[in-house]
Amino acid sequence: MSMIEKLGLKLMHQFDPETAHGLALSALRMGAVPLPGPVTGARLATKLAGLDLPNPVGLAAGFDKNAVALPALMRAGFGFLEVGAATPRAQEGNPRPRLWRLSEDRAVINRFGFNNEGVEPIATRLAARPAGIPVGLNLGANKDSADRAADFAQVLTHAGAQIDFATVNVSSPNTEKLRDLQGKDALSALLAGVITARDGLTKPIPVFLKIAPDLAPAELEDVAEVARASGIDGLIATNTTLSREGLKSAHSSQMGGLSGAPLFEKSTRILAQLSKLTEGKLPIIGVGGIGSAEDAYEKIRAGASAVQIYSAMVYHGLSLAGDIARGLDALLARDGFANLSEAVGTGRDRWL
Repeated sequence: MSMIEKLGLKLMHQFDPETAHGLALSALRMGAVPLPGPVTGARLATKLAGLDLPNPVGLAAGFDKNAVALPALMRAGFGFLEVGAATPRAQEGNPRPRLWRLSEDRAVINRFGFNNEGVEPIATRLAARPAGIPVGLNLGANKDSADRAADFAQVLTHAGAQIDFATVNVSSPNTEKLRDLQGKDALSALLAGVITARDGLTKPIPVFLKIAPDLAPAELEDVAEVARASGIDGLIATNTTLSREGLKSAHSSQMGGLSGAPLFEKSTRILAQLSKLTEGKLPIIGVGGIGSAEDAYEKIRAGASAVQIYSAMVYHGLSLAGDIARGLDALLARDGFANLSEAVGTGRDRWL
């Protein structure tokens, strides 16, 4: 991290977290943030569900909900981006404050509640983005929808031509009863609708399912069974957790989803279990608590074909993406892997 970035982070931490987040997006849009450009190499180039990634380090959904800073983010060292979540209609989300830094724990709690401008303006911005790395959209449902399952298909139908992949997000803890859609029957029906919408696109795209880290073993088995039968292309493990185990920070009792360093072990264990349950036949994107190249490498060795980051940037800055990619390259070289794909799952058993 450069001295300029350190000073910028220190300044951002003088503001409340949501204001600071908005300022960061504004700085990106105005070109005020130094960007490294592509980070790639023979060991890092990754094939993920048919997508060609220059490196396996992605930006998780939630950072750029409304796709307002894509040109800059595409030059920030990531191998792929995910924007959203987008819902059919714009919605305000939950009342502020709804975002807290837990600095002692290197963590974040949010209860945004799918605040976004709606799929129409987001799709317009996605269509106008420059060529470059793959960009996907996190699909969400309106809080007051009469048919939340149908909302996911509706967003995909509207924006599908403008994106490279889509993620079905039924695992956010901040929309009441949304996680109920992870149940076997409800999930099967929802994914059937999404796959029908995907198959109706002029150019079909990969569809991923993002799951919660708080599933019991039997629930995880159901998710794996449904995922394999549904025709989706991969999984994302995991979303934020409701657990507050071991936290020290003052805001640890706030309601919402916890992300950041305390989530690492829990999400990695779920990832490894999913890898075993799906017999490695569905690629998995590992997310949750990644703050270093070593963390990302552990996810890959647990069964991930790629990773995503977000919360750690609150403490380490935007340069973290490139740092992780370059660090992964060094770790792969150290262990004699010619390509990242050779390392996937090689350390899975230690998490089971």
